[in-house]
Amino acid sequence: MLDLLIVGAGFGGLSMLHTARQRGLQALVIEAADGVGGTWYHNRYPGARVDIQSLEYSFGFDDALQQDWSWSERYAAQPELLAYANHVADRFKLRDGILLNTRLQGAGWDDAAQAWQARADDGRTWTARHLVLATGPLSTPATPDFPGIADFRGQVLHTARWPKTPVDLRGQRVGVIGTGSSGVQTITTIAPEVAQLTVFQRTPSYAVPAHNGPLDRDLEARIKADYPGFRERNRAMMGGFGSLLPPNRISALAVSAEERERMFEERWQIGGFGLLGTFSDLIVNPKANELAGDFVRNKIRQAVHDPATAAALCPSHPIGCKRLCVDTGYYATFNRPNVRLVDLQTAPIERFTATGIVTGGEEHALETIVLATGFDAMTGTLLRLDLRGRNGLRLQDKWHAGPLNYLGLCVAGFPNLFNISGPGATAAFTNVIVAIEHQVQWIADTLEQLDARGIGAIEATPEAEAQWVDHVNTVAGRTIYLNCNSWYLGANIPGKPRMFMPLFGFPAYVQRCAEVQQQGFTGFALTPAG
Repeated sequence: MLDLLIVGAGFGGLSMLHTARQRGLQALVIEAADGVGGTWYHNRYPGARVDIQSLEYSFGFDDALQQDWSWSERYAAQPELLAYANHVADRFKLRDGILLNTRLQGAGWDDAAQAWQARADDGRTWTARHLVLATGPLSTPATPDFPGIADFRGQVLHTARWPKTPVDLRGQRVGVIGTGSSGVQTITTIAPEVAQLTVFQRTPSYAVPAHNGPLDRDLEARIKADYPGFRERNRAMMGGFGSLLPPNRISALAVSAEERERMFEERWQIGGFGLLGTFSDLIVNPKANELAGDFVRNKIRQAVHDPATAAALCPSHPIGCKRLCVDTGYYATFNRPNVRLVDLQTAPIERFTATGIVTGGEEHALETIVLATGFDAMTGTLLRLDLRGRNGLRLQDKWHAGPLNYLGLCVAGFPNLFNISGPGATAAFTNVIVAIEHQVQWIADTLEQLDARGIGAIEATPEAEAQWVDHVNTVAGRTIYLNCNSWYLGANIPGKPRMFMPLFGFPAYVQRCAEVQQQGFTGFALTPAG
C-alpha cells in the first residue's frame, strides 16, 4: 500500500513527491501527459511566460538549487520554466516515482481499509492511505461551444493545449478569441509575423508593462547572498511575492492628483503587479480603485492611435477584479496595419463558417483560429474525475452548488484527501510556487503528526467546512473582487455555480493553517488507525 498517491506532475506534484520521500513516506505520482511540468508543459503558445519575476517564481526548499539555477530573463519564458521543472525532477531523482501517460479515471474511499482505491483509464489500480490532488487550478481548458465550430476547415488551436511541434503562422490570416493573459501574450508575439490578425475581444483587459529583459545579474547576486531572507520577506507579503517593491502604506485619496499621477507613473515604469501596490486601498476601496483604472485607461488612449479602438480596449470593471495582464507592447500592437480589433460586446460571434467567423453580420476570413479562452478554473479537472468519498459520495454531488472545502485543502466526506492550490486556498492570488510549498509542508507535517498519534483517517467536519467557505466569501466581500465576472467566480463557464473560490491574503492563511495543527486539528474528525 502506498502512503500517498499524488495526481499531477507539475510543481505541486514534484514538490509533494520530494517532500514525502524526505519524510520516509512511500509516494507515487501519476501524470496524464508524457512529461513533467504541468501548466508549463501544456502552455506552449507563442509568448507564454510567467507574470511573476523569475527570482521569486522558483522553489525555496533547497538552497543549493537556488544558488545553482540561474534565470536568463526577468520574466522567464515557457521553455525555460519547463526546463526548470525537468531540472528539479532530475536533480532530486524523482522520475522513478512518476508514471507518465497515466490518467486517473477515478478513486473511491474504502472505509474498512482506511485507504483510497484508485484506478487509471488503462485499468491499472493502486491502494493508498492518502490521495493528494496536485492537478493545478488552471489545467482544464475552457472551450466554448461556438455555433458551427466543427464546420471550420482551417486549424483551431487552444493556448492551453498548444502542439509540441512548432506551429508556423507566418503569412496567415489568424483570429485570436480572448484577451486574458494567454491571449495578450499570443497577440503581441504573432502580430509581426502573420498577414492579418483579427482579435476577437470578449472583455477588455488591464495590461501593465513587464519591462522584461535579461536578468539583472547584480540583483541576482544580492538576492542569492540572502535567499532565505528574501523568501521570508516575500512570504510576509499579501501575495507571497513582491518584497522588492512593497506596497505603499497610504491611501490613493490622501494625496493630490499630481502626486497620485507621479506615484502611479513611477510604478508603471518599474512594471509588473507592483502597480496595484501604489496605494494601500486599491483593492478594498472602489473610489481608489477607479483612480488606478483611470490611470491605465489614459495609458491605453495614449498608446493606441485610433480613438475608437482605444475606447473598445478600455476596461470598465475594477482594475485587479480580473487577473492583471503583464505584457510587452500589447496596446501598441493595435497600431499595426495588419491588426484589427473586433469588439464582441457590440458585434457578438454569430457562427463559425468553413472559412472564418461571422460577427455582427460580417464574415472574417481566417486560416487559423486561436482559442485563448482560458480554463475551467480550480474545479474543472477534479469534477471530471470519478471521485467518491465516504459511503460513495460523489464529488460532483458534493460540489453541485460550489466547491465546499476546509482550509482549501480538505473536503468533508472525503477522508485522507488533500487538494493543492484548489478552491478555498490562496494560490490564485499568490505566487503559486510559494503557495504550493506551504501546502505541501502542511500536508507532510499533518501526516507525520497523525501517524505518531496512531490516527488512520482525517476528515473535515461539515461545520468547519461551512465556516471556511463563509470566511472566504467574507474576505472577498471586503475587496473589489466580487464586482465583476471572472474565473474566480466561475463566471467564464456556462452553468457553473457562481461561488467565489480563492482566498485573498497569504500570511493570514498560513497563520490559520498553523493554528489548526497547533490546536490538535480543530475542524477535523480524527479516526484511530484500524
